[in-house]
Amino acid sequence: MIDPRFGADRTREHALELGFDLVGFGSAEPFDRERELILEDLSRGHLTGMSWITPERVTLSCDPEALLPGARSIIGLGMAYGGGKDAPLHDERPRGRVARYARGHDYHDVIRPRLRSLATAIVELFGPDTRCRSFVDTGPLVDRAAAVRAGLGFIGKNTCLLTGRHGSYVLLSAILTTADLPPDPVSTRDCGSCRACIDACPTDAIVAPGQLDATRCISYLTIEHRGSIPVHLRPKMGGWVFGCDICQEVCPWNHARRGAKEGALKAPMVGPGDSLDQAWPGTKKKDLQPMNGVGNSLDLIEVLALNDAAFRARFRGTPLTRPKRTGLLRNAAVALGNRRDPRAVPALLAALSDHEPLVRGHAAWALGRVGEAAPPVVGALADALATESDPEARNEIEDALAALAAHPSTALPSP
Repeated sequence: MIDPRFGADRTREHALELGFDLVGFGSAEPFDRERELILEDLSRGHLTGMSWITPERVTLSCDPEALLPGARSIIGLGMAYGGGKDAPLHDERPRGRVARYARGHDYHDVIRPRLRSLATAIVELFGPDTRCRSFVDTGPLVDRAAAVRAGLGFIGKNTCLLTGRHGSYVLLSAILTTADLPPDPVSTRDCGSCRACIDACPTDAIVAPGQLDATRCISYLTIEHRGSIPVHLRPKMGGWVFGCDICQEVCPWNHARRGAKEGALKAPMVGPGDSLDQAWPGTKKKDLQPMNGVGNSLDLIEVLALNDAAFRARFRGTPLTRPKRTGLLRNAAVALGNRRDPRAVPALLAALSDHEPLVRGHAAWALGRVGEAAPPVVGALADALATESDPEARNEIEDALAALAAHPSTALPSP
């Protein structure tokens, strides 16, 4: 029988060779506390809209034995994906922001083959009777809790896992295994009195330290939410069209915040010889870099003109297929409405004829906003209203007409 410590060392070495930046081991005991916390969030309505999160699934996700009978260990894995400053843009087109993790290839496709290779190596090390089950985000295992138990970091007030040199810009995955791996120490760090993420969230989605109302989160609204974005939240979404990094961008663990008051936060978990400036090194994974995906922003006018085939061709192999064409064009319309750039008017007018009522309605809302800085668009909205059959889209058009009528530069023409 292989010595557990030797097996753990070889497993860690192999994981690092495969490109994982963080590797840790924990026990496969139930996640009782996490189960209760998630069920509380579910009862509060903070997970409304994510129909796949049911009490039954929550219970399953917190029970490693149910996920892999005989499981003894959890291997927590992290792959860094972001860092440094965004590359400067050399045009002045209206653009929408994309979360850092989504700028390259789809991380599921990047991580899954590495997990398979690691699982194969574990079986070779510990023997043919060893069994493994891999998880990368879409599986039911509570990935952040597993990462904490494996010693990769701690959960910050923004509910993200905060690690050492990579801050929170880390893609998580895990392997449950029947192999016996000695557990790593769990981090005892925390955010101290820092509340930068809470104060910076434009939609007030972080309702308490470590507690997120997902229904208000820009990431949820732009990716998972399938319907109309609540009108009162749209202006707070700014230019985000896929995901949001605000609570991470302000987090001191993601960049050395020199001059921070002593005691406001605990120092980043940098290793010996690391300077504070090294606390946010970014990624060397070629597939995750922006030049191999969509980049750090999208041309909003170009996005709004994509038909179904063009959408699939443009975003195939990237995370941006998740909200589907309808969701991404909806998001682009909201971002254009928030920019109030008159150059967007022709694209928004064209979107009034889109085959998806969700796109038509959000384009109408955006026109009601852009109208303050653009020539009147009342006639086009009135024509759209005359033919619109979808109740929600009709309401959006009527509200846009009312907004334009209230502005002196776009008053309704005389009958």
